[in-house]
Amino acid sequence: MTDTELLERFENCTLPAEQFTHRAHVKVAYLYLKQDSFEGALNKIRSGIQAYQRAQGVPDDPTMGYNETTTHALMHLIGAIMAAYSEEIPTVDAEAFCDAHPQLMSKHVLRFFYSPERRMLPEAKRQFVEPDLTSLPTILSNN
Repeated sequence: MTDTELLERFENCTLPAEQFTHRAHVKVAYLYLKQDSFEGALNKIRSGIQAYQRAQGVPDDPTMGYNETTTHALMHLIGAIMAAYSEEIPTVDAEAFCDAHPQLMSKHVLRFFYSPERRMLPEAKRQFVEPDLTSLPTILSNN
């Protein structure tokens, strides 16, 4: 599936649930970050995930559904890696980005930064909560 097809299927909520894997999530984040500022990309993926989960019938309760902290922190990591390595490891598409950065491919990557208790706080679902184990990396300026 091309990057364009992935975004179309994600945005119109026709991507089959079994295809919206962690890798697909990273790809969508990468594509949004290539197109927009961090805040713009974060807004796109936030609304996209919420719409996609509603379309898939995912319940939004204290243990399931959209989590702002998870989304924001993962976007932050992807943005930091893109800024730090874009010149050293150029990528032509989202698949190549994922292949070049296997450290992002574990759905447990945020465990380096967050305890389970912190990431699952009720307020962490609604708003971004800073990590409690170690800080997220700085997103370097491309200037």
